Amino acid sequence: MNPSPTRRRLLAWSGGAALLAASGCASRPSASAVGGLAPTGRLRASINVGNPILARRDGASAAGVSVDLARALGQQLGVPVELIVFDAAAKSVEAVTSGAADIGFFAIDPLRAEGIRFSAAYVLIEGAYLVRNDSPLNENADVDRADTRIMVGKGSAYDLYLTRELKAAQLVRTPTSPAVVDEFLKQRADVAAGVKQQLQADAARVGGVRLLPGRFMVIEQAMGLPAARGDAAARALSAFVEQAKASGFVAAALQRHAIQGALVAPPAPA
Repeated sequence: MNPSPTRRRLLAWSGGAALLAASGCASRPSASAVGGLAPTGRLRASINVGNPILARRDGASAAGVSVDLARALGQQLGVPVELIVFDAAAKSVEAVTSGAADIGFFAIDPLRAEGIRFSAAYVLIEGAYLVRNDSPLNENADVDRADTRIMVGKGSAYDLYLTRELKAAQLVRTPTSPAVVDEFLKQRADVAAGVKQQLQADAARVGGVRLLPGRFMVIEQAMGLPAARGDAAARALSAFVEQAKASGFVAAALQRHAIQGALVAPPAPA
């Protein structure tokens, strides 16, 4: 009898975790690092299912690259993992910033760094623009114009980046990133901004729209913990991420979850 989809995912994850063990990443960190990463005796992982590259709903819980990394880290620490699932990046950020969660998975951003200590990136993700087929906009450089309204998920990496970079265009925000294209159409905005793969899926779903060529930004997706946690915890988290990349764990997770267009980030500078 063939195993269930959930059973197949667990078997595949076990194989990926073996990559970490073989690379030496499974060795338990110091007691101070474990206490800093899991002060309650369990690792509370903030998971944002608003980013389909990294996580998705799976019944009452979640599955994806972020979940695989959280479980692997919990295994290394020797503690159980509790997934705290959110539908928007801003909510996930707040959970870690406030200490309600111990780790999260975020795009590196200076504003978020006020409350979160980041590892180096583990994957690189493209941000893209979507417009209607009859739009006069044809290049990313055409977007930042007066009277151009750009729909974006509130608190997302794209929102934070565009808030800093735009000179003339106006941002219009939705509560979550998956709602961007539907609200873009409903409110007759000029541009939708978000994860390239999400926009491609939405374009196929709604029709009558197209992506502008290329990308307007590259997102460095990292793991993070509350800024108040100790240096030992931050070093342990960074070491875990580097080994997850070097061992092939991140690449295997991307393949296992059929993620296209995301790249494993290069090693962090020494």
